Amino acid sequence: MRIVSGRLKGRRIIAPNHLPVRPTTDMAKEALFNILNNKYFIEELKVLDLFAGIGSISFEFASRGCNDITSVDAHHACIKFLENTSKVLETELLTIKSDAFKFLERNSQKYDLIFADPPYDMEEEKFVKLIDLVFNRDLLNEDGVLIIEHGKNTDLSKHKRLTRQRKYGSNIFSFFDRED
Repeated sequence: MRIVSGRLKGRRIIAPNHLPVRPTTDMAKEALFNILNNKYFIEELKVLDLFAGIGSISFEFASRGCNDITSVDAHHACIKFLENTSKVLETELLTIKSDAFKFLERNSQKYDLIFADPPYDMEEEKFVKLIDLVFNRDLLNEDGVLIIEHGKNTDLSKHKRLTRQRKYGSNIFSFFDRED
């Protein structure tokens, strides 16, 4: 995995083989950030990265100047990897070892952007639960967005908060916005 743009552009992040991760592809990441750059000033965002893994998305935000990033993952080795890599890359990440659902249930902070990249084989009901937790707990700021990365076997197109979907290879990004 490499960082696509920003001050760390071109830096490679190699995940140890024992970590249970599937990093977002460079092509999908680049397309996602092209969309985000048209709507947001990345430097001003407060970002929550759920199921952060090795930090592919977190470090891309950091590289582009975002200084308020919270990375959540349930796997201890992923959190250690994030912390060590953050030191090497001289970035600021708040890392939290937690199940994403439990984190959302007890968290009271609001974010401008919440990105979630759960396992592609997670049951569709859990994807819906994730979306509903974010909105029922009012975890997005005004104009905030929830983005979920998922595979083609997960259909989130019927959720009332879905505003758009983009497909890049085997990656699908579903965008969910507040109803105000």
